[in-house]
Amino acid sequence: MNERPALTRPDGTPVRVLVVDDEPDIAEVVTGVLRYEGWDVRTAGTGRDAVREGLDFRPDAVVLDIMLPDRDGLSVLRELRAAQPHVCVLFLTARDTVEDRVNGITAGGDDYVTKPFSLEELVARLRGLLRRAGMTRELAASAQLTVGDLVMDEDAREVTRGGTGIDLSPTEFELLRCLMRNPRRVLSKTQLLDRVWSYDFGGQAHVVELYVSYLRKKIDAGREPMIHTVRGAGYVLKPAGR
Repeated sequence: MNERPALTRPDGTPVRVLVVDDEPDIAEVVTGVLRYEGWDVRTAGTGRDAVREGLDFRPDAVVLDIMLPDRDGLSVLRELRAAQPHVCVLFLTARDTVEDRVNGITAGGDDYVTKPFSLEELVARLRGLLRRAGMTRELAASAQLTVGDLVMDEDAREVTRGGTGIDLSPTEFELLRCLMRNPRRVLSKTQLLDRVWSYDFGGQAHVVELYVSYLRKKIDAGREPMIHTVRGAGYVLKPAGR
């Protein structure tokens, strides 16, 4: 593993990661490399154990195998998110079709790694998710962002529109932050993939479309729209009515 700055929670305590995989060898090697990062790691081999550990451990991130012996990993994700809405979820699975990727992301996953996988890539993806979720000390202090009646407090990770709070997942928050830092500027799907996901998500631009649709439902639902599609070019955020 390459040397890089250690990540901790904002209060200085170790990052917590729950590794869920029914293959003991994989769980062991992933756990070892994450502990090498200085993180606090627990494991589970079944969906039932994963939910129990998740409720007790309150992890910052979960490495979750979709194919578990007792239940589907997607249902485990839904239970974990119900109890801890902002936990980061990285799917680790042998399934590699576009449909599987879309199903995983639609269910609420933040990222997707297929077996066989690189440990270096797995750690890099987790670090990226944790940074985007605001769970590490490496995040620089940032000012409040305001576009029209849409306000984002980056430090508190709170978003309001017209004074009404809006609950966003870590990836939705980062996508909105990117748009709010570039008001009235058209950003292409490629630019958003690079700035929000920090890598090319298998070339799947539909992931951007999916998350933009999520944001629209939360930001624009019942209000004058702020997020606009510029056909053939990308997306732009601007104050309503302007």
